Amino acid sequence: MADVPRIELAPGYSISRLLKGGWQLAGGHGAVDVEAALADMDAFAAAGITTFDCADIYTGVETLIGRYLARVTARGGFIAGPHVQVHTKCVPDLDRLPHLTRHDLDSMIDRSLGRLGVAALDLVQLHWWDYAVPGVLELAAGLDRLRQAGKVRHVGLTNFDLGHVRAIVAAGVPVVSHQVQYSVMDRRPATEMAEFCARHGIGLLAYGALAGGFLSERWLNEPAPRDPLENRSLVKYGLIIDECGGWDYFQALLAVLQAVAERHETTIGAVAVRWVLDQPGVAGVIVGARHARHLPATLAACALTLEAEDMARIASVQASAAGPGGEVYGLERARDSRHAAIMRYNLQRT
Repeated sequence: MADVPRIELAPGYSISRLLKGGWQLAGGHGAVDVEAALADMDAFAAAGITTFDCADIYTGVETLIGRYLARVTARGGFIAGPHVQVHTKCVPDLDRLPHLTRHDLDSMIDRSLGRLGVAALDLVQLHWWDYAVPGVLELAAGLDRLRQAGKVRHVGLTNFDLGHVRAIVAAGVPVVSHQVQYSVMDRRPATEMAEFCARHGIGLLAYGALAGGFLSERWLNEPAPRDPLENRSLVKYGLIIDECGGWDYFQALLAVLQAVAERHETTIGAVAVRWVLDQPGVAGVIVGARHARHLPATLAACALTLEAEDMARIASVQASAAGPGGEVYGLERARDSRHAAIMRYNLQRT
């Protein structure tokens, strides 16, 4: 098994190129066994996946990671390798955007600091629900103010379109990362976004590489699932399958991924993650492996080398995809879309 590679996201700041996602530990994905979740964090860190991703709106997840960090401190240190890095997000409620104040931002950051039990947040990734509401540049500048004050070490973005990434960078905010949905099915970042971010030293942190679990052997040669689906992840990525061309397209893609996987004696998931890791500008892939039992399959991507023939076979199927197209997060941002219908816009108060 190959070691988990690392990358310098900013001068002096190194992360693992596989990141442990936190969304699946939040509400909407089933009950969480706290002790098992803490043990899983240990297993991931020991394996070299030392960078954890969460958000202030992932119910309970910052607090859970904070408990893990406190437990590590109590026993005298980390069990192996570099210390864990924790990436969180700043996601103001949609309803509060028109009235957001400096005090509101400070309170959100202080709350994340308290939940995690740290003196400074390694990386805070800003999200903004509605571009029609002014204030996003001021909020980004506010995060930079907190960076200069020492409460935030690095500033990132999540799910922004190119125009707003450009504007924030032009305003002088030192953005080091942009978290985007990116997979063999969803290639929206592979446009000017990737080029611009690479040119400005902004690493893409990709989520959705496994499409919530759809990109696996479980779904090969199976009929399309019926509603209700098991969790919010499957609902979300089922819509992406629809955008690509539906279940027939998805089965064609799975068949090719399976053929590539068999050639390398690995899994569909490993191929899907490796494909994203190999895309220009991608610094890391956030994998929502909820349990440590998924760890060997997750690590398999690190040992895999996709050759030109493999990439060409995958591209041959991708060429027939109907979508998704447009800007990063554009479908999800359109308030009248099916993608937006599953969003929860006001979670700061819960």
